[in-house]
Amino acid sequence: MKDSPLGMTAIITWNIAQLERETIDGYVFTAHYTLDAKDEAYSAGAYGSIGFERPENLISFADLKKEQVIEWVKEKLGEEAVTNVETALLNQIEEQRFPSKASGTPWN
Repeated sequence: MKDSPLGMTAIITWNIAQLERETIDGYVFTAHYTLDAKDEAYSAGAYGSIGFERPENLISFADLKKEQVIEWVKEKLGEEAVTNVETALLNQIEEQRFPSKASGTPWN
């Protein structure tokens, strides 16, 4: 859980939508990831892709775990980028909760 700028709490969930790999040895060269932020009434989401360099020690594709790949994604993005994308989602929820812009007319 993360606290939004106004102190509200939202749950941010990272997921792996798809992996791209070489079939000969299972080397995963791209991960497509999603983030979902939800509080009790609002939600926001993000999608991204990131490439990986070939590691010295390959983990068999069949043995990969979602949590491990999420960690690879976060490591590759870096702490600042992870914080920025999570904060952007929290800001989207805040904007839904307390809109800064509106449209309409003052008469009916």
